[in-house]
Amino acid sequence: MAELTRVDDLTESPHAEVFSEQQPRTVRLALDAGESVPGHHHPDHDIVLYGIAGEIELTLDDETYAVSSGDAVQFSGEREISPAAVEDAEALVVFAPAE
Repeated sequence: MAELTRVDDLTESPHAEVFSEQQPRTVRLALDAGESVPGHHHPDHDIVLYGIAGEIELTLDDETYAVSSGDAVQFSGEREISPAAVEDAEALVVFAPAE
């Protein structure tokens, strides 16, 4: 069975679950300009963050990446992650169980 979701229709902020089945967990992250998520970890997961719109400054431990629309970043959830919106931004984030 396939589940189709229109990402533009998701309105919860800053996180909206994309699919009812959460393996792998997929969320839409929406941040207003200047808004950020405090540093945190997602142990035992590999993560992909895909920029949909705007620009996110993604801090992973002590490294910072500028993520724009169309950019994808893959990283371990063991790292400390803290996304911050440079401008109003949206991203799709997939949390896959690490092997």
